[in-house]
Amino acid sequence: MPRSTQGLMDDIQLVDLVGQYRAIQKEILSALEAVLDSGQFIRGPVVEAFEQELAAFLGCRFALGVGNGTDALQLAYMALGLQAGDEVIVPAFTFVATAEAAALLGIRPVFADIDPYTFTLDPASVEARITPKTRALVPVHLFGQAADLAPLLELAQRHHLRVIEDNAQAIGACYQNQKTGTFGDMGCLSFFPSKNLGAYGDGGAVVTHDPELHHRVFMLANHGARRKYYHECIGINSRLDALQAAILRVKLRHLEAYTRARQAAADRYDALLADCPGLTLPYRAPERTHVFHQYTIRIHPEVPGGRDGLQRYLQAQGIPTAVYYPVPLHQLPAFSSWGPYDSLPQAEKAAREVLSLPMHTELTAAQQMRIAEAIRTYLETALRTGQPPVA
Repeated sequence: MPRSTQGLMDDIQLVDLVGQYRAIQKEILSALEAVLDSGQFIRGPVVEAFEQELAAFLGCRFALGVGNGTDALQLAYMALGLQAGDEVIVPAFTFVATAEAAALLGIRPVFADIDPYTFTLDPASVEARITPKTRALVPVHLFGQAADLAPLLELAQRHHLRVIEDNAQAIGACYQNQKTGTFGDMGCLSFFPSKNLGAYGDGGAVVTHDPELHHRVFMLANHGARRKYYHECIGINSRLDALQAAILRVKLRHLEAYTRARQAAADRYDALLADCPGLTLPYRAPERTHVFHQYTIRIHPEVPGGRDGLQRYLQAQGIPTAVYYPVPLHQLPAFSSWGPYDSLPQAEKAAREVLSLPMHTELTAAQQMRIAEAIRTYLETALRTGQPPVA
């Protein structure tokens, strides 16, 4: 038998998709019923309406729904004409898809280090890795905060490079009052269910201001054809289906409220953990808004038991956490044949220290107080006694 509603309310979830769904259940079911009644499940007016609404929300000219965020990246690389043997510079500390999508096309991912405060691309590290083979820079707006785009865009202009923004974790974030994903040649989005704007399955989008790039992505995502059966190039099959688009249209109307809820939860964490020893709270860079896809703290190396000890302790207390990401990309076996790679100390340090706390739109102040008290107990005890406490 399923647990009671009260039991679900008492539990602390890393991401509470059920609670979010229940709050908008009638809207979701009505939108799905309309699609089912229409019989149009691939492309069609619902997908087109979502694309238009997404482009308007972001402030860009075009948005194209695709199968998932990884496809969005691969299609962006393809649309820009990158070839096997070309190089793209990506952060070493991010989800694998940013580099994987390039490597699948024979494009060499060149890993750069990160800024220790924002976890995003360090422009100085990027500049040191530009070679005659470099074709593009791929800043990732990690955990909901914008990368430092101004110096990266200046580097791209000076070296005649393309810019693809991986905006999978930061929809709605701003850099200098402009939405992320709209600065470069193309922006890539993921609608994985746990994202700030999440579908109930896979989904993604490619956004751009350039009509030719938009048309080329459309063609590439449709087996290389702009019209049926007339294939101009080798493409792939990657489409956002109408059921997911209907869900996303509903949730897009709530996205700004979701963002405010996440930011309010982050403010509460900040207040509850402000003077807690042995940790560093998320940094909020000036001229940027943070939409807190994750609330990621750093556990200092002098804490007995370290990050992993705290994670085990919280798990024993019924508090889920996650490590995004335990191995930087340049140290993964999947990319060993593309190396050797230099040591990237900030990415490697972050991988040892980061811990993401529960963060979602349904998180309550009482739950956060419980989480903060458990963190404080562990850190204060470990630092006072020199031993990690037993749960």
